[in-house]
Parts: sequence; C-alpha cells; structure tokens
Amino acid sequence: MVVNNVTLEGKTVLVTGAAGFIGCNLVKRLFHDVCYIRVIGLDSISDYYDVNIKHERLESIKHIPSKEGEKRQEWIFVKGNLADKALIERVFEDYRPAVVVNLAAQAGVRYSITNPDSYIESNLIGFYNILEACRHHEVEHLVYASSSSVYGSNKKVPYSTDDKVDNPVSLYAATKKSNELMAHAYSKLYNIPSTGLRFFTVYGPAGRPDMAYFGFTDKLVKGEKIKIFNYGNCKRDFTYVDDIVEGVVRIMRHAPEKQNGEDGLPVPPYKVYNIGNNSPENLLDFVTTLQEELVRAGVLPADYDFEAHKELVAMQPGDVPVTYADTTPLEEDFGFKPSTSLRDGLRHFAEWYANYYGMKQRNSLD
Repeated sequence: MVVNNVTLEGKTVLVTGAAGFIGCNLVKRLFHDVCYIRVIGLDSISDYYDVNIKHERLESIKHIPSKEGEKRQEWIFVKGNLADKALIERVFEDYRPAVVVNLAAQAGVRYSITNPDSYIESNLIGFYNILEACRHHEVEHLVYASSSSVYGSNKKVPYSTDDKVDNPVSLYAATKKSNELMAHAYSKLYNIPSTGLRFFTVYGPAGRPDMAYFGFTDKLVKGEKIKIFNYGNCKRDFTYVDDIVEGVVRIMRHAPEKQNGEDGLPVPPYKVYNIGNNSPENLLDFVTTLQEELVRAGVLPADYDFEAHKELVAMQPGDVPVTYADTTPLEEDFGFKPSTSLRDGLRHFAEWYANYYGMKQRNSLD
C-alpha cells in the first residue's frame, strides 16, 4: 500500500471536463470529502452531446452542501477550450492549482472516424497545453484520463498495464496512447509527477448519451430497434461512475515519488493504472439486465416486446470484441477494486432516467 503524499485540504485543484460525466461527479465528491478546498472547473461545454445535461451537472455542483461550513470551500467555473493556450496559461497563473485532474477530451471511438479534427485539437493540443502549464507552475500531481481503448487489438486478457499497446484501432485510442507518451516525456524531462488512468466503459446516472446503455434506452423508449454489435458476442468491463471517482480520489492523494537513477538524472515519476470492474459482461446479458431495470423503474411497460426491438449486427469499425481490466496494481497500491454490480449500477441509471425525463415531460406540459 502506498502512503498518501499529497494533501488536498487547503489546496486548489483544477478539474478539466468539469461539466462532463466523471468530472462533475469528481467535483461533488471532493466537496463532500475535503474541507478548505478550492476547485477550479474548466469545460468548453461542446455540443458533442446534449448540452442541457452538462448544464444540469454544473447546476448540481452548486447545490452540494459544503463540508462543515460553506466558507471553507470555493467553486469557480471557467468556460473555455483546452486548445486555447492563452486561456490555460491564465488559469494556471491566476489560480495556481496544486493538483490537476485532466478529464477534458473529445471522447468516443466511432465519432473519431467522422470528426478527427476535434480529437487532435482537444486530446493532443489541449493536453500539450496542460503539460506545458504544469511544467511552469510546480504542480504537485497531474492525474489524467486515458482509456481502455489503448489496448486496441490485444488478444491477451485481462488487459494489464504491462502489456504493449502499440496497435490502436481508432484515432481516439491513438490520441489516448499519445497522452501517456507525452506525460511520460514531461515527467522525465521536468520531474512532473503524473498518473494516467485507463477507464473501462464508465456508466451511471446522468452519463454520456452517446454511450450504449443510454442510447439503447432512448431507442427503446421511442419504440425503435437497438443494434447489438458483433452479434452480441462483445464483452465489456462496465465500471460504475462512483467506483471510477473513488479510484481517482485515492490516486490524487499519492503522486509518484520523485527520485534519481544511477546516472543522477530523474527517474520519471510516472504511473498508469487500469480502473475497471475486472468482470466483463456479455453484451446480450447487459441488454437483458438493462431492460429489466427499465421496466422496474417504469421507463418501459411491463409487457414491452424486447425481441421485436433487437437487431444483431456485425462489428463496427474501431470497436473491439472485449475489454477486461487487470486491476491488481490498483488493489495492491491503493487497496481498492471497483465492485458495484452491473444490476445495481443499471438500477441507479434507470431510476435517474425515469426521474429526469419524466420530470422534463411534466414540465413541458405545465
């Protein structure tokens, strides 16, 4: 077990992608857990998916009760793009963050095939701007989002951070692998402690509408057919958002140690971890569980004909048949392993969906 060497109390933390799914939940968790903390949230609020969900996430942050007194915590939101170098420099200069959690990125495997420019801008140029700012402002720890997509066409499972990841099958995966390489270079050259997190299929309430479970739900509600790729033979390591956030918070508190090698030069203070459920689920089983929970939550009627709304199709370009995380290093170093069951996680999502969209419908009738 590692020993915490970064104190969050009394510090300024920058969270990019703060209006995003993981980012919003992380900010709320920090305010719940930590006294005397200032969180700077940065997000471009792009229209990659419904911006109303992003605005509602930001609104939910404002309503988190402060821990032991409102004056002890501060929330500042900055709307802007990671690729805006002047803006990033100004944020670091004005607020001097001690810890940076870079979650902002252009996400999505299939979108990268049709919209490659946005991945280069956000994931490469934007991340470079973060690294440069960390270089010039004595940041104690840079934590950044990578992805299980970096494992690409690897045949060996479960995926280990010791595996070679030189075979990306999408531009998105290539940009995330590039992030790891760039962070390693900056850790080596400038002794910046950095930790990359390979997230495995994150899901939960108020998640990304472009994710399969959300898209399936939207289509079923509309009476449309859902396409199940690779004829249902895909397996995914679905990871509930609270488990992801728990891992991020633990990792934030321990920066890789700075040390010199035999040549007297810095050994890069650099680590990469998988955060996944370590229990891949068959896509057909996943859909069955989702349908059952949607019925239970009242999103779908009890007599819904699921078979009539299912279509088994071939694999899409950029997809992989299986994702499966080896989380042993995470367990050994931080005593933590994601454990929320798929049933529980989808139940939370279905209940949120029923409330969120039900409320919207009621409001539109008022």
